[in-house]
Amino acid sequence: MFIRIMQLGIALYYGEIGNFKDGEMEDPTCHNKDMLGNITGAEDETRIDMQYPAQYKGQDLYSQQEDEQSQGWVSWAWSFVPAIVSYDDGEEDFLGNDPTSTTHQQKTQTLRNPIVSIGFYCTKATVTFKLTEMQAESSYYSPQKVKSREVLCWEQEGTTVEALMMGEPFFDCQIGFVGCRALCLKGIMGVKDFEENMNRSETEACFFICGENLSMKGLTYLTNSLFDYRSPENNGTRAEFILDAAHHKETYTEIAGMQRFGAFYMDYLYTMENISGKGSANQQDFSSGKSEDMGTVQEKSTKSLVIGPLDFRLDSSAVHRILKMIVCALEHEYEPYSGLKPDIKDENETILNPEEVASLEEYIPTRHTSVTLLKCTFTIFMAEFNLLDHLLPVIMGEKNSSNFLNTTNFQSLRPLPSIQILVDKINLEHSVPMYAEQLVHVVSSLTQPSDNLLHYCYAHCYLKIFGFQAGLTSLDCRGSYCLPVPIIPSFSTALYGKLLKLPTCWTKRSQIAVTEGIFELPNLTIQATRAQTLLLQAIYQSWSHIGNVNSLSVNEALMNEVFQTIGVKSKNPLPTLEGSIQNVELKYCSTSLVKCASGTMGSIKICAKAPGDSGKEKLIPLLQGPSDTKDLHSSKWLNESRKPESLLAPDLIAFTVQVPQYMDYYHNSGEYKFIIIHLFCIFFSSKAFKKDFFEKP
Repeated sequence: MFIRIMQLGIALYYGEIGNFKDGEMEDPTCHNKDMLGNITGAEDETRIDMQYPAQYKGQDLYSQQEDEQSQGWVSWAWSFVPAIVSYDDGEEDFLGNDPTSTTHQQKTQTLRNPIVSIGFYCTKATVTFKLTEMQAESSYYSPQKVKSREVLCWEQEGTTVEALMMGEPFFDCQIGFVGCRALCLKGIMGVKDFEENMNRSETEACFFICGENLSMKGLTYLTNSLFDYRSPENNGTRAEFILDAAHHKETYTEIAGMQRFGAFYMDYLYTMENISGKGSANQQDFSSGKSEDMGTVQEKSTKSLVIGPLDFRLDSSAVHRILKMIVCALEHEYEPYSGLKPDIKDENETILNPEEVASLEEYIPTRHTSVTLLKCTFTIFMAEFNLLDHLLPVIMGEKNSSNFLNTTNFQSLRPLPSIQILVDKINLEHSVPMYAEQLVHVVSSLTQPSDNLLHYCYAHCYLKIFGFQAGLTSLDCRGSYCLPVPIIPSFSTALYGKLLKLPTCWTKRSQIAVTEGIFELPNLTIQATRAQTLLLQAIYQSWSHIGNVNSLSVNEALMNEVFQTIGVKSKNPLPTLEGSIQNVELKYCSTSLVKCASGTMGSIKICAKAPGDSGKEKLIPLLQGPSDTKDLHSSKWLNESRKPESLLAPDLIAFTVQVPQYMDYYHNSGEYKFIIIHLFCIFFSSKAFKKDFFEKP
């Protein structure tokens, strides 16, 4: 129900609530236009008139008559905004009464699109999630009662929601909070892990912490609000609002948002700019649908989300509660708020002339989303109990209900080994055309669309990870962690992917890529001793062996061998197996005809580290390439360190694979198709191999 409320809010914002009956096709002229109307300041898919010339619009989606008939409660509420915004006489005298003056035009525009600033502030909020179940009375004929049990609690401090709007040309919403945390309550699925008689600390119950404490951070979340004594309004001056997109981005940066809040900061900005019309864009002009009168309108939507330092502990209690929430979200019978439109291309589309194509290429509205996570810590503990066989089938769609077992007593395991992952920064960027359906229909009808137009017909996604490292640690009975043992040293990686919008519109163009992805990994190293490998295996088995209610025991000798006791002098280093790869690049592309994958690997090295003389480590190479093997037959080659001759040496491995999409189509087709399949062409840069194998008899 909580997710349902959020979906309702999003559907109201974008005007996507459909009122058509089952089995009844929605009228395309009324798509996204229902009794609720359109939210002011929000971009929606129906505003094609503001972006593309009238010559190739299939229909007028926004006529003045339809606006009057389908005006909803949102438009009705917005019509009262000018009435509640007052303008004093001093300002009227200052601006003057000359209708031709620039200041008078600005004032007229301000009266038409008043500036409205709304703020909501909350010092502390607590949300408790409960699970309900039917419980029968002792008597057979007694009615069943609904019993609820607390399982999860979310606490949030210093919450701010601020909205600034000026009609349709400008809308901005900023949301942030100083700190938050999530705690486990009572029991879950019959396991009484946090009942009152367990006497477990609040630190153990808290599995998610983000941001800072409000008492330490202060009242920064109230900055420039009416609750701030330093705000202009509280000092007798008029507030100046930033209504320019460029100035807004320079002022409200990610750093400024984190300094004000600390845990979470979101900035949603939507702008609509008229760059060549007769006057500024306003709500009345946009609803009329006369693009020739108002000139070229440029829309842009950006969402920036920043999440501050967070600590996420995934133990058995947290994992089962999170998955139970997912199961509850999937087990519902609610009707969707809007019906999906069939992906059918209109065959009666008008072909654009070169002037219209050039006008289209000047600017294409997009939605851009950026998510940044800073200083993340993820800790995956050994499973103290594992009942995922009652949850995973529901999530995977294999079962409809998640009925549970009898009540079970819980026994905590200490010391509790875990895998700790540290990440310095994670950045995710996503961009998609604002009017994807209309844009794809137009571009796909062109004979030779430019690369720029094709670029905007895709949804693009970039993922960058900086400073990723992992190690082993252990939680003792006092709630403190031992020093982490490194398993994966710090590295960075990047991933890029794009997906073609409305692929059914491109069926006649087999050369157009439907999906494309690129993965880059500069270097990766993994190192572990035999004891560390056995401990990793034990953690994996605790989660893979589903159905274990009681906690698994851990060998004390194994724990002592992996984790050194503080204050005790360490022994000689244990033999370690280390593997590393460098300069890995993978590419994937698929069209309507073929799937293609290619990749390269610069070098690989696998060696064993063993204690040597005088306390020095001794390296024993097991596999290394590329390597100069010209002296492989001599004993000197075994005693020397083998390194690549140059960083510009050829890649160790390069491969390309192409596979047709539909084999039966090519077998039955009368045409001759050129399908090339490259099967793992591997190239080794070994001089000795080339010389001895090809030159010697």
